This record gives sequence, C-alpha cells and structure tokens, in this order.
Amino acid sequence: MKIRVVSSKEEISNITDKEEMIHLSFRPSNTDIFTLIKKCPELKALHVPSSYIKTISRSARMFLEMQGIALVEGDVWGHRKDINEYSEVSESVYESMDRYREEGLSDKEIEEKMAMELNMGSDLIRFMIKNRK
Repeated sequence: MKIRVVSSKEEISNITDKEEMIHLSFRPSNTDIFTLIKKCPELKALHVPSSYIKTISRSARMFLEMQGIALVEGDVWGHRKDINEYSEVSESVYESMDRYREEGLSDKEIEEKMAMELNMGSDLIRFMIKNRK
C-alpha cells in the first residue's frame, strides 16, 4: 500500500486524483480536508499524526465518515520526503497478516501482535486488516 505524504497545504494542488491514502504531516483545516476529498475521489483514508488528529473538527470528522473515508491516527517514521513522496507498507506486512489469519488469530490479536512486531500504529493496522482484499 502506498501512502502519499503531504507536508503542506500548497502540496494539495499537486496530488493526483488516484490517491487512496494520504498522510498529512501538517495541521489540516476543514478547507484542506474538503479540498483533498474533492481532489481525490478514490480516497479511502486520511492518516494524521496523533498531535494533529485531536484538532480535526467534528464537522470534518462527520463529513469524512459520510464519504466513507477513514481517519487513521499515526506517523510515517523514517520517511524522507525529499527522496520519495510516498511511504510504502511492504507486501511482507500483508503476508504476515494472512499467516496470522491462517493460524486462526482474531483481528484484534493480529492487530496487537503486528503493532508490537512492526512498531506501527494500531489505527493503521486496523485499517489494513479491515480493507485487506
């Protein structure tokens, strides 16, 4: 899964309409969120750092929910935007998820196990489990 990293309001105009998951590394306003949704009709999730997620208004949250877009809390650790505008979740993460499912683990158990193993946010793992194709 590719996560498009957007680090400023100005970058919103440069993203493509094919983005499915966007990480906002700035504090988004309602206008920023509405612009993103309008620009990216295939958007499935907004990934926002913990420190910023608390400042997203109830109306923006409600709008995201009505559009079927998940609001996912977390960070993209170790990502260098100057090298690549995308952060990627490796296929091996999905393979581990599938292996745990085959072992009979529940979604909650998979989430807990992977969060510890990968040092990845629970919200992102939960989103990945829910949207696994």
